[in-house]
Amino acid sequence: MNMNMLLLIASGIVVGIGASFTGLGGGFLMIPILLFLGYSAQKAVGTSFLAILIISTSALIAHNKLSNVDYKIGILLGLGGIIGAQIGARLVEHVSTANFKKIFALILIGLAAYLFVKK
Repeated sequence: MNMNMLLLIASGIVVGIGASFTGLGGGFLMIPILLFLGYSAQKAVGTSFLAILIISTSALIAHNKLSNVDYKIGILLGLGGIIGAQIGARLVEHVSTANFKKIFALILIGLAAYLFVKK
């Protein structure tokens, strides 16, 4: 097992904990790791979604056991997300990796600022 494989497994553990704890899906952690490893923005996003699918399924099972799932709301959000995901996947194809990094960083900074100042 090479160092990249160990880094990816360790990252998956950290992302799994973060995603299950925060509900943010893990992409906010997974994307920077994949970009650091040299993936293009498009490949990092696509690969991240596969990992998030696996992590989210596991987190759903755990949260379901704790009765922390509102299926009606989750399904409605998911239906809207299906449409948004199709649009987003096509939009990212037109953004360079360098510009993607800047946009992604601004989104993370904005989210962090919002959470920090929100009561």
